[in-house]
Amino acid sequence: MLKGKHILLGVTGGIAAYKTANLASMLVKQHADVHVIMTKNAQQIISPVVFEALTGNKVVDDVFCRDSGYQVAHIAMAQEADVVMIAPASANIIAKLANGIADDMLSTTMLAVTAPVYLVPAMNTHMLEHPATQANLARLKTYGYHMVEPASGFLACGDTGRGKMPEADELIEYLLYEAAYSKDLSGKKVLITAGPTREAVDPVRFLTNHSTGKMGYALAKNAARRGAQTVLVTGPVSLPAPLYTTVVPVTTAQEMYEAVDAHFDSQDLVIMSAAVADYRPRHVAAEKIKKKDSTSVLELERTADILANMSKRKNGQFLCGFSMETEHMLENSRAKLEKKNLDMIVANSLRMEGAGFGTDTNIITMITKNEVRQLEKMSKDAAAQAVFDEILRLL
Repeated sequence: MLKGKHILLGVTGGIAAYKTANLASMLVKQHADVHVIMTKNAQQIISPVVFEALTGNKVVDDVFCRDSGYQVAHIAMAQEADVVMIAPASANIIAKLANGIADDMLSTTMLAVTAPVYLVPAMNTHMLEHPATQANLARLKTYGYHMVEPASGFLACGDTGRGKMPEADELIEYLLYEAAYSKDLSGKKVLITAGPTREAVDPVRFLTNHSTGKMGYALAKNAARRGAQTVLVTGPVSLPAPLYTTVVPVTTAQEMYEAVDAHFDSQDLVIMSAAVADYRPRHVAAEKIKKKDSTSVLELERTADILANMSKRKNGQFLCGFSMETEHMLENSRAKLEKKNLDMIVANSLRMEGAGFGTDTNIITMITKNEVRQLEKMSKDAAAQAVFDEILRLL
């Protein structure tokens, strides 16, 4: 996803510096070219050898290093970077950057950087909340620096509060957002539904399905990374909210219908990937409910067909549905495409290993009125990319 991208990591002397090694490793797995600048204090926490082994590139820590591989290292590294992240960003480096001080390799290089910069402040709570640190952070925001909010919890010093560095799997999302794609959906508004819905039977039980929302969330992340103004209407799932996305949580099919209805008219693209419960319990008068010692029958009624209802309101939107089938996948999906007046439908089969609910992979077939494209098994992130690539081709 980051092939051909140059990521510059700055590592300063906070105890969280060891976490940055995991971030470097994750970036390399995404095929990024990762370069690391360490301060002298950072090397008291973790050895440069770690980063050199992970990235395959020499760690640079001195403006006057003669074997860096660059003629003028601080200028060259600044110019080649597609995005920069300083993690952890200590109070010291924050103060230097806010005041234009350039007395080591990292602070000197940062004065020459024109790429987007993400700072990840990580320090003791009282240091973070000190007026000087807060003033420096505020000034850096006016310079165009992006801030990743510290996490809260038990700190290495023994205090509890804000100041923890987020984990690498959260930090990489900022870099993917910034560098993974050209912003080919910039200016577009995209609405995506994801996850299951739940229909209460009583205060304890509910009707639902096995959807985990992974495919819908992958679509939302891909849309945001490509520059779209993204709204995600989601049923109950256990997934972190995608960055730079407006998340609208719902529970029932009716709540999802109302949320989609409220946003539909202003959208350019609508992708309905949620697995909406088809039925909900019909309200039954108390005197009709059978006794506990007899066999009870749950009366059901259909929920609203959100996709069909929205298709009747199409006014220039590109409308894409999802179809999960257990048999006759192509025939059933083509029928839904026609019946619901869709521009595209993405189909998969529960009978295929590696597709469907709960997996990290999917096997999708993209169907339009004139074409069928079946893809191999791939990650849901890759499947989401393929869906948007196809939509952009059709627009």
